[in-house]
Amino acid sequence: MTFEALQEFMEAKAGQYQRPEFLEADPIQIPHRFSRREDIEIAGFLTATIAWGNRKSIIRSAQRMLEYLEHTPFDFVMQAGPEDLARVEPFVHRTFNGLDFKTFLIALRHLYREYGGMEPLFARYAADGSLQPAISRVREHFFEVPHQARTGRHFSNPEKGSAAKRINMFLRWMVRPADAGVDFGLWTQLNPSQLSCPLDVHSGKVARALGLLRRKQNDAKALQELDAALRKLDPKDPVKYDFALFGLGAFEQFG
Repeated sequence: MTFEALQEFMEAKAGQYQRPEFLEADPIQIPHRFSRREDIEIAGFLTATIAWGNRKSIIRSAQRMLEYLEHTPFDFVMQAGPEDLARVEPFVHRTFNGLDFKTFLIALRHLYREYGGMEPLFARYAADGSLQPAISRVREHFFEVPHQARTGRHFSNPEKGSAAKRINMFLRWMVRPADAGVDFGLWTQLNPSQLSCPLDVHSGKVARALGLLRRKQNDAKALQELDAALRKLDPKDPVKYDFALFGLGAFEQFG
């Protein structure tokens, strides 16, 4: 496939799957239940944190998270006392348990109180062509609160070689424009050109079949390679092609 043909194909597939109907079976439907900026951020971040495995299971678990937060994520994060926080401890989604959930809520409160939230921190550390270094720096601030080592595994660190699929997906949600009715476009201090594709086994398989990726492991080096390929297709908004990669893999069994 020529570069022009690949570009046309990817544009068509991104447009095909980047539609409001996408929300019906995707975890991004969870933050779409809110209108307040901070509620969207927190619901989105927590949903992305547990976004591995079956999508229906992810959505069910995210809904249970909201129930624990009394459907007011920001108010709960900022106002919950020790007894309130203790009530979230029965939660579990795969290896993310109630202690992890409780620690994440405390860490989010810390970021809002000390740094004004997540966006200012990501903006502080953002590089022109990548947010991967910023992820590692924000992670450091996030875990300035007391935490167990096991909880740290649920916030990926690109500096340790991770493709950081879930946090990159969250960043896509927050930064990409809301024009198509899927992403939110809430974070204006960052630019879509800085985003990286949420790389996992499915998107990686499709990317390799299309010749966009050669590296076999789905790690930070593979993400860098995929980012470079997608930026050639559209340097201003490379991560719109996440919809193409996802749709081709999930709905068309491409590759």
